[in-house]
Amino acid sequence: MADRRLQVFSAVVKHGSFTRAAERLFMTQPAVTFQIKQLEEHFNTRLLERGHGHAKPTPAGQIVADYAERILELNAELESRVAELTDELAGTLNIGTSTTIAAYWLPHILEGFKRTYPRVIPRVSVGNSQLIVDRVASRELDLGLIEIVSDEPSLERHAAADDELLVICQPGCKLTAHASLSAEKLKDFAFITREPGNAIRDLAEQYFEAAGIPMDDVNIAAELGSLAAVKQLVSEGFGYAIASYSAIQRDINEGRLASVPLSPRLYTPLEVILPKDKFRSRLITTFAEFATEVIQNRAKRD
Repeated sequence: MADRRLQVFSAVVKHGSFTRAAERLFMTQPAVTFQIKQLEEHFNTRLLERGHGHAKPTPAGQIVADYAERILELNAELESRVAELTDELAGTLNIGTSTTIAAYWLPHILEGFKRTYPRVIPRVSVGNSQLIVDRVASRELDLGLIEIVSDEPSLERHAAADDELLVICQPGCKLTAHASLSAEKLKDFAFITREPGNAIRDLAEQYFEAAGIPMDDVNIAAELGSLAAVKQLVSEGFGYAIASYSAIQRDINEGRLASVPLSPRLYTPLEVILPKDKFRSRLITTFAEFATEVIQNRAKRD
């Protein structure tokens, strides 16, 4: 119901770029430019100063941006309040999720939720847990599913479950001879780790450091941004990795990978995060509760 031009203008101001705004709104850059041009023609003044790859509001643009934010917030509240009277959840839900949760938990969550609320349209963004925390905190996303404990004060956290982290390696390699593996036993073997900002990487580094082993003493063989790539290299014998049980159980069952528990055992938290808003739509609240329950139930079953 809100003026689309205000939505687009607000996104450009928030992200400081036509390109980034287009990506966040799932629009083309020319379409974003057209909406901004229409808004400037409406007010008969320039609202944005364009630079090399960036845009910032003019004094008039800042006034429009401030009012646009208030108008959009009221519009969202209006839409939600009226929709709740019909007792049927509908609309777009912007969800952020870590890569592991996206691959191994989210399909079960969305399947059940869409079956119950078919008029809801989930729009999913995938990235590492820290990126999702940042985007939920800045209200680019309605909520997030992450694998870290966030201390961001603007977020509300719902602890869903803990997922055990295991050493994964090629079946038959030397590591599989151990009933469990300590940081000391692992440090000299080739370690395939994840990209900076990845929750599992952070936990692995904390694990070594807690054992008194600086990461400079760990034999890093590769640093990869994809769990699929990590599992492929591990299965071919290029080293070991640390991964969550939910992400590897199928590979273990089918014999592509072997796993060994850590000693002491290590777990990654699975959390649902939301902005601490005074007003929150029933759609967001319902999905957060549903996702938390699904994760808890599947964790118990596994």
